[in-house]
Amino acid sequence: MFILGGTSAKNIATNLANRLQQPLVHTTYKRFPDDEFYVRLHDNIAGQDVLIVQTAYPDTKIVELFLIQDAVHDAGAKTITVILPYFGYSRQDKKFEEGEAISARAIAQHISMNVDCVITVDPHKDHVLKFFTVPAYSCTAVSTIAQYLKDKNIDFVLAPDKGAKERAKEAAALINCEYDFLEKTRIDGSTVKITPKKLDARGKHVAIIDDIISTGGTMAHSIKELKKQGAASVSVACTHGLFVGGAKEKLLAADCDEIISTDTIETEYSKVSAAECIAETLLKTTRIIKN
Repeated sequence: MFILGGTSAKNIATNLANRLQQPLVHTTYKRFPDDEFYVRLHDNIAGQDVLIVQTAYPDTKIVELFLIQDAVHDAGAKTITVILPYFGYSRQDKKFEEGEAISARAIAQHISMNVDCVITVDPHKDHVLKFFTVPAYSCTAVSTIAQYLKDKNIDFVLAPDKGAKERAKEAAALINCEYDFLEKTRIDGSTVKITPKKLDARGKHVAIIDDIISTGGTMAHSIKELKKQGAASVSVACTHGLFVGGAKEKLLAADCDEIISTDTIETEYSKVSAAECIAETLLKTTRIIKN
């Protein structure tokens, strides 16, 4: 088996190669003066199983993925598995207004070309896997994040809303602490109070866990409210740290004690790797495919 790391997932590809004890494909990547992408494979992968690891975000990385897939297929790989640490466009999973593209479906169908299997990490909703035209599986980095938080003396884990409470529940079970979700209460036309549904934050070390931190607005507001209620510390953790629109600055200005994300999108806050959950899922799904 060979592992090929794209430009957006070098860290995960290297960690996965070490975890599985399989070689990385030697490649040349570059951009022409007009910014078009170039890829060349230097290893003979004919007849081999190849794992392509590339985060499908932002748009340029999706085009890179398509060209890498083409190069691997043309080189005669026996099987091709695409690992998407982060599946960009997955949140546009239905039509909200007439005439819209179902972006998750469009991207999934293109990624499915000339591949045998797809694995992604913590998709916003699992039903997006049905958009792929090949077997597609998801895995979660919650246990890896929880292991990191285990040494942080966390008193309870919070989900940002009721819909995400299962993620908080899973992390709390691994940390051996309580869990809750944040509830919004409208005080008046311009004031919204955010508090844990049942637990009291006073004097507690709290971790808020979500799948994605994008602009960070809701998370920053939650941190401020918890600090007002007397929380001793508030850390935020996510699988996918997009951190767009000044998100980092918002979180720090809200007096966040620590920001944690995985390396599905590589930033200075990528303190844990999603490679472990990918490796475990790969081993399980490989058996499924063979059977």
